[in-house]
Order: sequence, then structure tokens, then C-alpha cells
Amino acid sequence: MTTHLTAGQRALLEAALVQRQHQLDRRLAEHNEGLSRVEHAREVLQQDVREAAQREEERELDMALSDMEQRELGEVSNALRRLHTDAFGRCTDCDAEIPFDRLKVEPWALRCVACEGRRERDPRQAA
Repeated sequence: MTTHLTAGQRALLEAALVQRQHQLDRRLAEHNEGLSRVEHAREVLQQDVREAAQREEERELDMALSDMEQRELGEVSNALRRLHTDAFGRCTDCDAEIPFDRLKVEPWALRCVACEGRRERDPRQAA
């Protein structure tokens, strides 16, 4: 495996990924109180029918937060699967090495800063 990351750097990134995975697992479990997404959303809506409009807004926010956490958990899990491959730490767009300092901040990063910036500026690439 030819890579710019040392074994020690990979170990640090793996520890950070595992820690984040556990945090997200706990947050999602607490958030949903052991219920499925649908059951949890129904429970939030039924808490007080008299305040239906406010409950609908809370449910929407609740579901959006859950979606973000679920998406990040998927990104973390994918990064853990890639960690010991040549693909980890390389930009999926241009194949450049992603600097260790960037990976320390976001160990599940798929793109270098330049490619991620282009992707964020051009909504057609975000799909």
C-alpha cells in the first residue's frame, strides 16, 4: 500500500472515526428513544394534538436532525471500511492526496479542499 499517511496517522484517524461512530449511535438511539423513525415521528405528533402546528414544526426539525446524523453515520462507516485501502485519504474527484490536517478535522472526507469547494459552489455536482 503506497500512501501518504503513516500507520500512526491511520491509527489516530481510526480512533477518531470509531469514537464518532459511537457518539452518533448513542445520539440516534437517545433521539429515537428505541423506536423506529416512523414510530418516533408519530409519537412526537401525538404528544399533544391541540398544538398540532407547533408539533409539526418540531417533527420536521426532529426528522431533519435525525437525517443529518444518519447521513454522517453512513459517511463514518464508509470511511472505516476504506481506512486500510489505497482509496482512503485520496480525493475521489482528482485522486490527489487529502492532507492529514484535513482528515483530522473530517476523517470521512472524500475530497480535497479544492474539489470539495468546486462541488459546493456547483449544485449540479452535489447529487
